[in-house]
Amino acid sequence: MTSSHTAAITGLYRYPIKGLTPEPLPRVHLRIGQTLPADRRYAIENGPSGFDPEAPEWKPKIQFLMLARNERLAALDSRFEDATGRLTIRKDGQIVASGDLETAAGRAAIEAYFTENFQPELKGPPRVLSGRDHSFSDVARKVVSIINIESVRAIETMLGGVAVNPLRFRANLYVKGWPAWSELDLVGQSLAIGQARLKVVKRIVRCPATNVDPVTAKRDLEIPPTLSRHLGHMDCGIYAEVVADGEISVGDAVALEQPRLV
Repeated sequence: MTSSHTAAITGLYRYPIKGLTPEPLPRVHLRIGQTLPADRRYAIENGPSGFDPEAPEWKPKIQFLMLARNERLAALDSRFEDATGRLTIRKDGQIVASGDLETAAGRAAIEAYFTENFQPELKGPPRVLSGRDHSFSDVARKVVSIINIESVRAIETMLGGVAVNPLRFRANLYVKGWPAWSELDLVGQSLAIGQARLKVVKRIVRCPATNVDPVTAKRDLEIPPTLSRHLGHMDCGIYAEVVADGEISVGDAVALEQPRLV
């Protein structure tokens, strides 16, 4: 991809609770070495994981409730309030659970809902976990995930014209303007969004979570196998690390930063 291929941000999302509802943002301030604020700040433990909130370490996603195995999560509409720490979960428009995730009573209220409603998927008592500034990402490093809308459109063609909701990919940034799949060649390069800078560090290998429709909660597509058949791999999207602070907004240009001449 050349420097002429400038993209624009079409969507910004965070996921305060791993596996639950994406929350759209009009703008966000990126900080060096951090995720989007509160992204994957909490997770719902599915059986004992050994996670220590006082000494948080990365754990594989199979330790938590997640869409790859628990597609019913997509039927829940959750909202997290930063100011109060309150998570509210609705199903079919009705509040089914609510609690302040920074209090024992609030976490217990959320845990009680999953205990009652997510059998037999549970491997043990569900627990709401958090730890300092830990992020329950699918990868150990703190990253921002980016999806190229044109690559999603290419997947639609692979599937014979079936519409694919980009939110299946649960990205932080959705961008448009890059040729399909060109983002996969950006590993090691830097992106400029206003004053912010992000270094692309890894391709994203897709898992069965992308097979789940985020609106219907139905497992109705086979995206990773489709990628494998057509491309020889299951990669779609990229992870980037924030290397310079800055505010980014929907509509901002995303440019490939050119190396400085010395």
